[in-house]
Amino acid sequence: MIELCLATFKWAYFELNKSAVKIHTQLDLRGNIPAFFHITKAKVHDINFLDILEFEIGAFYVMDRGYFDFERLWKINQAEAYFVIRAKKSISYERMYSNDVDKTIGLRSDQTIKLKHFYSKKHYPEKLRRIKYYDAETKKYYVYLTNNFKVDAKIIADLYKQRWQIELFFKWIKQHLRIEVFWGYSQNAVKTQICIALCTFLLVAIMKKKLGIQRNLYEILQILSASQFEKTPINTLLSELNLRILEDQAQKRLFSLDF
Repeated sequence: MIELCLATFKWAYFELNKSAVKIHTQLDLRGNIPAFFHITKAKVHDINFLDILEFEIGAFYVMDRGYFDFERLWKINQAEAYFVIRAKKSISYERMYSNDVDKTIGLRSDQTIKLKHFYSKKHYPEKLRRIKYYDAETKKYYVYLTNNFKVDAKIIADLYKQRWQIELFFKWIKQHLRIEVFWGYSQNAVKTQICIALCTFLLVAIMKKKLGIQRNLYEILQILSASQFEKTPINTLLSELNLRILEDQAQKRLFSLDF
């Protein structure tokens, strides 16, 4: 969610005298880059994003509890794709049988269940797999639901851990691409600038991979922003330029502007 000024962006009114927009994003974990995104007003619930996705056969979709809805999970199952999602404590189910687990690696249970609640069972009539896992790092228990019965239970837990990558992605976007400040006030202007920010991220990520650049994405952006008129090849520029010198130059520019 990106907060906006209510006085300027009245069309995006959210709540408590605030305006905001949401970026709903599908992140491809094979490269930690966005495969699909959709920009809406903040009032649109996260779960509606699932209604416009085209699910790929055999793909895994890893989601938090904000996307928990049996009717939509059934659509993923019907598309011959797989989901991994945090389970809600309130679900009513019947355990059909359990598989043996290795508790030394954090697993606590691996069960095949069937839903008991009338509407839940109506929306998802097939069996589900319920996995309970203890994370030694956070010292918390997690319960996952999935429709995949073949993959090892530890792999399912490890897949869900990768969901955190999308949080890191948005944190990076907000910190380094500065999309909190907008140049236009219309809905189209806001969407355009967010798209430009995401395209910039993708271009830098592709360049980093293609050229085998060892610097992180933030350093690459800093160098490129200060070297727009350089005629040096990009890979040479990024490998030779001293980032500390670049930062000192940026500080001097800021100092001169202040006075």
